[in-house]
Amino acid sequence: TKTVTISISCKNAIGKTDNKEIPENGIILDDTDFSISEGDTVFDVLVSATKKNKIQIDYDSSNETVYVKGINGLYEFDCGELSGWMYKVNGETPNVGCSGYKLKDGDVIEWVYTANIGKDL
Repeated sequence: TKTVTISISCKNAIGKTDNKEIPENGIILDDTDFSISEGDTVFDVLVSATKKNKIQIDYDSSNETVYVKGINGLYEFDCGELSGWMYKVNGETPNVGCSGYKLKDGDVIEWVYTANIGKDL
């Protein structure tokens, strides 16, 4: 069985919006392990994790790409015009969309909310 770890954090949104959905500590989902199958992507695991933990998610999908607009009621632009959701795998920000990043055993996925196009991460 192949396993990855996923977390969802919005610490950078604390104090920057009056959104009531932001947890006090900024952690929407603490490190959680998920089993993956061959070919699973970052987006596949995000959907599984949010569904299993009853976390709201909103996204657009067109052609082969998926854009995550909101998680847990926190949306792009809620903290300014440069804010939104980004993901990292093993500490790096890939330059491929979340639906195009195929996972390997042991990968660590972090979904993080940025208030400044990633410069605050």
